[in-house]
Amino acid sequence: MIRFTLLHPRMTHDALGIVPEFFSEHDPAPAREQIEKNYQHGGGWNPFPGFTMTDVGLRYPGDPIMQVLAEANLRDETIRFYDHSWLAIIQPDGSYEIARVD
Repeated sequence: MIRFTLLHPRMTHDALGIVPEFFSEHDPAPAREQIEKNYQHGGGWNPFPGFTMTDVGLRYPGDPIMQVLAEANLRDETIRFYDHSWLAIIQPDGSYEIARVD
């Protein structure tokens, strides 16, 4: 299990649910593969297109911007947790995928 750093004053580790348990530093697989394997009951990792990541937060057309609530690192990947169980996996080159993991 990896440890998330809480970045928002209203965020708690309990609010992350079992998300941290999907990831292990001992598993050499990248984050998206670990979710695919460990979150099968929830459908695995299914990227949701249309989001834009900005300096202010996560933007989806027609929705208010979501601030990052918690963040963790899995080797060279950054994992960010947002409201409504949206999760972003960010690669070292800045590319990212976002999916709902609830």
